[in-house]
Amino acid sequence: MQRSFTDQLNREILINYPPKRIVSLVPSQTELLFELGLDQEIIGLTKFCIHPMEKFAERTKIGGTKKLNIQLIRDLNPDLIIGNKEENEQSQIEELMEDYPVWMSDIYTLEDAKKTIAQIGELVDRQPEASYLNHLISAGFNDLQTLAVQNGINKKVAYLIWKKPYMLAGRDTFIDNILALNGLSNVIKEKRYPEIKLNELAKLKPDLIFLSSEPYPFKEAHLEEIRAVVPEAKVMLVDGEMFSWYGSRLVKAVQYLFQLQKQLY
Repeated sequence: MQRSFTDQLNREILINYPPKRIVSLVPSQTELLFELGLDQEIIGLTKFCIHPMEKFAERTKIGGTKKLNIQLIRDLNPDLIIGNKEENEQSQIEELMEDYPVWMSDIYTLEDAKKTIAQIGELVDRQPEASYLNHLISAGFNDLQTLAVQNGINKKVAYLIWKKPYMLAGRDTFIDNILALNGLSNVIKEKRYPEIKLNELAKLKPDLIFLSSEPYPFKEAHLEEIRAVVPEAKVMLVDGEMFSWYGSRLVKAVQYLFQLQKQLY
């Protein structure tokens, strides 16, 4: 049976429903698909789709999110490809769209993420499972917001994602929204992912500086370098997946963020 769906770029796609040969181009969405129970249907994923690891090892790797192996995807002959506007390259997505149904997400907030989970659940015939995940995510983040208010968390934060040059998560990003839901105000006013020098960051007087584990793998060695330039700030390593993965990992993010909040009282 064929069914029509509209993706988050307002494109209509026609798929054989339910899809049986799915290629996923984004790690967080790949993890979501496995969580929804699509063990047999997922035939291809990127080299960054590492969760769950045992599933990752068994699937064909079709390159990276920004550098897909188009011919390998063609060889897999998918009946559905699922990607994301920010994480995948437009030119490669447009090339795939010429021959395959490609459903694209476009996510900036937690509400966008929950909408995506619901829509992907419908797309792959897993609506009850998707609804349950959204129930857990909504309940967890409601509790996190309540705790942030009760404990008076109101701190200015800078969230670093890259080094050489230093880059931060700015406004109009999913990371910015997750920070705000936990009582944290982003010192960066620019949109997306601006570059910054450490002396410029010091002038913004953040209370906290988070060094993310991805996409740049910040380590303990980087803490002192930044503390030397911004000594007034508390500099911390954080798990980037808990701030930037917008699929089923949000359930695990709730517990992580709860523990993080306890360090900020």
